This record gives sequence, structure tokens and C-alpha cells, in this order.
Amino acid sequence: MTGDRRKFRREGADQRKEALVRATLSLIAEEGVRGATVRAIAERAEVTQGLIRHYFSTKEELVLAAYTQHMNAMTDQTFAGAEGATAKARLAALVVASVTPPVVDPAAIGLWAGFLNHVRQNARMQEVHARTYHDFRDRLEALIAEVLREDGRAIDAGACRRLAIACNAVIDGLWLEGGALPEAFEEGELATIVVQSVGAILGLNLTDVEARQ
Repeated sequence: MTGDRRKFRREGADQRKEALVRATLSLIAEEGVRGATVRAIAERAEVTQGLIRHYFSTKEELVLAAYTQHMNAMTDQTFAGAEGATAKARLAALVVASVTPPVVDPAAIGLWAGFLNHVRQNARMQEVHARTYHDFRDRLEALIAEVLREDGRAIDAGACRRLAIACNAVIDGLWLEGGALPEAFEEGELATIVVQSVGAILGLNLTDVEARQ
């Protein structure tokens, strides 16, 4: 078998698994984990149930793969907006990105709600949840530490951790409300609130930075 043929087969398998994960996420957003049966997933992905079992030994394996991809994508999508010449500018851009589309999205809230009860009941899902939460928070903590150093402020690791937890809580809360009740907020209102709130927690004025971007 040539290298090109091996690559073709591998890419084909990856694309089929990706289609199954997308179908699973779509159904969980609509029906919850229980509603995402193997049969329903197969119908949504337009494949046989046998093909699903070829790639995933159980429905749990497929749901776990879908949850992992969803959580990783959310973190990557949020941090993709963290651009700027300074750490302060990157932080301002990050918090704005976290409460605006495409990060804030009713479908993402539906997925969060669909997964939530399953996470509480499933140890492997809890592990993924803990890992992705800490990944986001650790990256936020590192950026906050950089911002404070840039501002000429010395802060110990424990204090920086607590600041990251507090900022993350604000971000999560506004993300949830913005996705669940988008019509309740004026255009740009959540971005203004999150910039002011995170700035207040850190003792910084992020509003002027955000306004210049």
C-alpha cells in the first residue's frame, strides 16, 4: 500500500468519525444525551448503526468523544480572539470574545444543558470537564499574571489563581445568560459589562483598551 493510499484511508476514517461526532452534538443539543440514541445518531449522520459501532465500541465512547471535542473547541474558539500588542489588550479581547458570537450561541447553551446531568453521573465525563475547565482557567490565569506584571504589580501564585477563578466565574455567567436569553441584552451590552467587571476584579481599566481595538 502506498503512502497516498494510507493517507486517503486515514483521512476518510477521520472524516466519518467527525461526522458521527457532529451528529451526536446536534442531537444532544436538541434532545439531551438520552435522546441521542445510536439509531438517531445513525439517521442524522446518514450511516448505518454498524458503522458507528465500528468506530466507537459504545454510545458512551461516542458521547465522550463529542463532549471532549465540544469543550476543547469552546476553549480554542475563545482564546482565538485574544489578540493584541500587549497582554492587557489580549485580555480585553479575550473577555469580549467570550460573551459575543460565535462563542455565545444558543446551540452551545443547549449542548451545555444537554451534557450537564450526564457529566454529574459519569466519572469519565467529569474527568473531561475538570481537564477542560482547568485548561481554560490556567490559560486565563497565565494571561492575568502577564497583565499584572505588565502593570508593574507583583502578585503571588495563590492570589493570581483566585483572581482567575473570579474572572472565569463572571465570564461563565455572562456567557450562559447571553446564550440563553440573547434578546434580553442590547447590542454590545454584555461586552461592556464583562470588560468592566473583569477590570474591576483585577483593579485595571480594560475599557480604554477595548475601545481602541
